[in-house]
Amino acid sequence: MRLFLVRHGETVDNVAGLYAGIRDSPLTTHGVLQARRLASHFASRSSSIGPVTHIFSSDLQRAVSTAQAIVDAQVTKATEKEDTDHSKLQLVQVVELRERDFRSAEGKRFGTPHSDAETHDEMRARATDFVQVHLDPLLDSISNGDNCKTNTTVVVVAHGLILNSLLRSLLARYAPEELTRLANAKLSSGSVAGRSEFLAAWSNTGYLEMKVDAIASSEETEKSTVQLTVVRVNVLDHLHGLKRTRGGIGSAKFDSKQKTMDLFFKPAAKKRRVG
Repeated sequence: MRLFLVRHGETVDNVAGLYAGIRDSPLTTHGVLQARRLASHFASRSSSIGPVTHIFSSDLQRAVSTAQAIVDAQVTKATEKEDTDHSKLQLVQVVELRERDFRSAEGKRFGTPHSDAETHDEMRARATDFVQVHLDPLLDSISNGDNCKTNTTVVVVAHGLILNSLLRSLLARYAPEELTRLANAKLSSGSVAGRSEFLAAWSNTGYLEMKVDAIASSEETEKSTVQLTVVRVNVLDHLHGLKRTRGGIGSAKFDSKQKTMDLFFKPAAKKRRVG
């Protein structure tokens, strides 16, 4: 199994430099293009990593829109292949995956004091709840030898800060050695001095990829377990060559009626001949 932790596409508040924790900031036009690129990327990798069988997202629209693009691409590919088992993929929205609540600083400029913001402990508690309710059953199925799920993919779409809490919770539960490895790597780079909570970075639609393997039971253990290995961090391969739409459109709130550059490169629909 592959497990992907994904950050949403670019938002209006991202561009404006505002704290948007639980604010429901929408995607920009550029953010929508990022999400579409990401969705096509996952669909193109299905032959090697398997189809997406479960997808979860925060219930905030920037995460929902990004995740829904992935769902749509997966369903389209499954339908084309007449794969009825994977053509009914449904997005599960989870409130525990919301971004950090900045409280009095919500909607204000980056750098605004936010001493009353949600704490890391509070965020980690939310992340742990999500793991226990939604991910534990899927990981248990791997450890119990469900071979039909070994070549499948699970995707979680959320926000940069809560994804760090989720990653820490997952690794502490299933792969403490990976937790130590990532923490040491960040410390040695000097990039997170005083910010030990942050194990990884997430750009807009960047993803962290984990490989999930079953470990056979031994004399010391009564049942099989799973091993999580972080394969790549903040992957942005899908954005190569993507440029922002000019004229300010790219940074503005996405308008479904507004044509974006990618539409000009799609083949025109064939007209039906009458008679």
